Amino acid sequence: MQTTPFKVIHDTTPASEIVKGAVVALGNFDGVHLGHRAVIAAAIDMARRLKKPAFAVTFEPHPRHFFSPHTPQFWLTNETAKLRLLAKTGLDGAVIMTFDAARAGTTAQDFINHDLIGRLGVSGISVGYDFHFGKGRGGSPSLLAGEAPRLGIEVHIQPHVDILDRPISSSAIRMALAEGQIDEATAMLGAPWFITGEVIHGEKRGRDLGYPTANIRLDKNCGLRHGIYAVRVGLGSQRFDGVASFGRRPTFDNGAPLLEIFLFDFKGDLYGKQLDVAFISFIRDELKFEGIEPLIRQMDDDSVKARAALAAAPDAFPNLGEIG
Repeated sequence: MQTTPFKVIHDTTPASEIVKGAVVALGNFDGVHLGHRAVIAAAIDMARRLKKPAFAVTFEPHPRHFFSPHTPQFWLTNETAKLRLLAKTGLDGAVIMTFDAARAGTTAQDFINHDLIGRLGVSGISVGYDFHFGKGRGGSPSLLAGEAPRLGIEVHIQPHVDILDRPISSSAIRMALAEGQIDEATAMLGAPWFITGEVIHGEKRGRDLGYPTANIRLDKNCGLRHGIYAVRVGLGSQRFDGVASFGRRPTFDNGAPLLEIFLFDFKGDLYGKQLDVAFISFIRDELKFEGIEPLIRQMDDDSVKARAALAAAPDAFPNLGEIG
């Protein structure tokens, strides 16, 4: 049981403040899905046995963003979301390594010797079977295992975790979200996928339709399928059920994608507030309506379906910690 605050170490953290001797779970951890959690659980088990703290070691930005900065990338979690998820896994903290030109040019051997052993003084490593690191992806789990006796550390290599005979991966989850397969994404993540965003002013059409919405602009590369969703929203420690539309509003302006959330049984001003929005169920694709009346009838039907989906998942919400 984690009894001390979750500690986050960056490249700029002074050496005197770095926790030495930890067992580390090594990976990118986009989404912190069930495969990642198996790597983390193995690190925690090893740490308890060795009576050491357990940390995640991860990279920001994602290496793929560094190598292909102009290629649109749909990430499941930004740095803050990743840390909030990691903070509730039982880890004592996380080491965020900046992935820049210097790190991209660091050989696998130098990464092991200087970063893992020299700077962090790790006593053990848990890593997924397919994780590679170092210049030219020259580092592998087998390299870590081979170096373990020389370094005097333990290494655990986590095999892949499957659901329905399919290995869990961040890519598979992104694909499921792009197809509106929310149940499949939730199964691989172990909890609903969520976003966090600030409520902004919109066109206020929802008020006239009887469905006032809280509007959030998602990352421009968000690959979530456009459509209508049952959602559960976190405002601090409070939880609210609702129905949300993500898309371009083809009935009105076909503009830039926007998440519009109608909260059931809620009254209040949400402008400027940060909301956590968890996607519980996909209801339908975005449609264009020939007039306001058929749109309102459809919204009424969407609300009924969303309420039913949320009633069937009363506790569905990601387990999120507080950072800093």
